[in-house]
Amino acid sequence: MIEFRDVTKRYPDGTIAVDKLNLTVDAGAITVFVGPSGCGKTTSLRMVNRMIDPTGGSILIDGKDVQESDPALLRRGIGYVIQQAGLFPHRTVLDNVATVPLLSGWDRRKARARAAELLATVGLPAEMGRRYPVQLSGGQQQRVGVARALAADPPVLLMDEPFSAVDPVVREDLQNELLRLQDELDKTIIFVTHDIDEAVRIGEKVAVFRKGGVLAQYGTPADVLRYPADEFVASFVGRDRGYRGLSFLQADGIAVDQVAKATVGEPYGPAAADWVLAVDSADRPRGWLPPESSVDGELSADSLVAGGSLYTVGTPLRGALDAALSSPTSLGVVVDTEGKYVGVITARQVLDLIEGQPPAVRAR
Repeated sequence: MIEFRDVTKRYPDGTIAVDKLNLTVDAGAITVFVGPSGCGKTTSLRMVNRMIDPTGGSILIDGKDVQESDPALLRRGIGYVIQQAGLFPHRTVLDNVATVPLLSGWDRRKARARAAELLATVGLPAEMGRRYPVQLSGGQQQRVGVARALAADPPVLLMDEPFSAVDPVVREDLQNELLRLQDELDKTIIFVTHDIDEAVRIGEKVAVFRKGGVLAQYGTPADVLRYPADEFVASFVGRDRGYRGLSFLQADGIAVDQVAKATVGEPYGPAAADWVLAVDSADRPRGWLPPESSVDGELSADSLVAGGSLYTVGTPLRGALDAALSSPTSLGVVVDTEGKYVGVITARQVLDLIEGQPPAVRAR
């Protein structure tokens, strides 16, 4: 557990970066600090590992004031992930990950073995360990950065806008990877971002900061979206916060319909009057074939219209509504956890399911 007690950071020119912050970060949970630029969220995070020292108040980790710890020793027990990974360019990936264990006194063989294990943990193949950072994509570099932060198995992990420099697709993959890792590792994580969508997606608690380093609201993502503390929070989380709130409603029991299907690479019959869903040989959706489309012989992927997002069964309603709204046919494609076709849904079905939930459930 991490406690901020009346923590203030004032610079010599009088600028207040953090103003009397009182906040408790739950052990084994992801807490997200979010807010506009210059609101003190990164300063607050960096005071935890003493990269910045407060000018007032105290920060405790498991009841011990961090000011009582030697900064170098403190940092070895706290994982730290920054934007663009911050890897050593002259070291291989494996040696980058092994850095902290080596500094902690591990022998080289043990440290490198631990590094190899962690590359697999964050979803990178073993052969990647022989490469240098410049030979990796941005997403791969961020995975290496996470692996390095976990190398000494620290109980606390600090993440300072770690995914902001990658494209949206890679960013979502990294968010999913972080959530998967957290299910396995139960670290106490402080994650800094300026993106409210990222905050509500990964955070178990969200701390919204306003300029001047003032904590505006602290609570669950659902509470922040449903019950913003003031006009600033309401404005920051966005006018579409009701849509974001669907992230906390489950789609259990949603009924699906069926549509005609065709398999890419197999012969295609007479043109259909309605849209046809194209799937691959494993029954995974590939796109849509428009009505009355003429196909000469086998169905080709080149004949398809790109589909919308896919909705995975058992995940929140926001994904179901997005799948329906983003589809060129207004039919959201539903898949199972292996990505195989289950059926289709409409936005109307999703809205009916929302309306059918008890008010207490909708307000969570």
